[in-house]
Amino acid sequence: MIKEDCGVVGISLQEDSPLIFDYLYYALYTLQHRGQESAGIAINNKEGIFIQKGMGLVSEVFNKKRESIKGDVGIGHVRYSTSGESNLENCQPSLIEKEDELFILAHNGNIVNYKIIKKELESKGHIINSSSDSEIIGHLFIERLKETHDITGAVARLMEELKGAYSVVMLYKNKIVAFRDPLGIRPLCIGELYPKGLIIASESVAIDTLNGRLIRDIKPGEVVILEFGNIIEEKHLVKLEHNSHCMFEYVYFARPDSVIDGRSVYEVRMAIGKLLAQKAKINADFVSPMPDSGVTFAIGYAISSGLPYIESLIKNRYVGRTFIIPNQEERELMVKIKLNPIRNNIDGKRIVLVDDSIVRGTTSKRVVNILRKAGAKEVHLCIGCPPLISPCYFGVDFTTNDELVASQKNIAEISKIIGADSITYASIDDIVKAINIERDDLCISCLTGIYHI
Repeated sequence: MIKEDCGVVGISLQEDSPLIFDYLYYALYTLQHRGQESAGIAINNKEGIFIQKGMGLVSEVFNKKRESIKGDVGIGHVRYSTSGESNLENCQPSLIEKEDELFILAHNGNIVNYKIIKKELESKGHIINSSSDSEIIGHLFIERLKETHDITGAVARLMEELKGAYSVVMLYKNKIVAFRDPLGIRPLCIGELYPKGLIIASESVAIDTLNGRLIRDIKPGEVVILEFGNIIEEKHLVKLEHNSHCMFEYVYFARPDSVIDGRSVYEVRMAIGKLLAQKAKINADFVSPMPDSGVTFAIGYAISSGLPYIESLIKNRYVGRTFIIPNQEERELMVKIKLNPIRNNIDGKRIVLVDDSIVRGTTSKRVVNILRKAGAKEVHLCIGCPPLISPCYFGVDFTTNDELVASQKNIAEISKIIGADSITYASIDDIVKAINIERDDLCISCLTGIYHI
């Protein structure tokens, strides 16, 4: 299973309100799927800066009464570490302070020239307190703000120097400064809150949760500045010939009820499922999803193939976070606790099992084994993402070829390892068609080994 990257949110209200914390809390709760390692909230009010962050889920980090916290502007972050260690020091939002300049930053993505920039900043007296690449964005912003004396100008300079993926929300005085890298690798959108406010978030579902209205996606290479619940500046700073939207947002990261860059994630996954059915043409008794990651793909498959949609596995949604299991016996027990087969549905049946992706192959192997033990006659895997053959350096946690079974094995070999009767992958053309974005505007580096950066 792939771990998510991060989720960010920023909220600006027209006046101080005790709702600011609740808005941030529930927005982060909605984005919890993007990171379960740590969470944090920062609010600016008349009394100063309030920051609370810690390791764990949103509900674990923020478990105290919130009624006394007021403010008109704040940001939040949920994290899974793709760069930097997993510890409290690297929790965000990050407070950056130098020479009387103070602001707070939350970042989703990965800066690939992090070490070069860090070395330059440290030579100028900046003290980098964490091993996360996010902190360097803030320190570099301070340097460029001193030179330009203009927020937009400083962000423009940042975009010239930073290489990689970054969707950023910064809290600077009473302003939220939000910007997205010129390739648009990670998502970022803006919405309206009622009665008087604006929200910026990684996914539109955070806006939906607060009964808001999605206004639009922030463009790649654009900066948007909010103050007192209004947009005070929006400027497209860098416009490249091509974008590089992460295809994995559509097939894995994002919630299916999100809209990213104008595309419904649910509709994309449905379309991929339909294309899989047309390609596979498997003679089976029913189609079944891997819960919950394969559900939308499986619905599309069932509609196109005419096979009934029947559940074969039930997921225990109260297990909580994944943790290190010390021995094989306990690992097998945890698999059984998380996924339990419905034997009456499975015994003697030919099953099309649909999932979003195969990374290392270990989870697929365990699930196929569960179905076999429950009496499945045949198990055919259909996968919504093409074979992952190359590392990702832009915010996904597979960074070596050794972690990717498809980088070393062909489909027949993967089928044998997993124990499936067959495996059918969606193709790159299928993904491009379903997302409905030109191939040159998608980041598919993990599928091709060709990088835009």
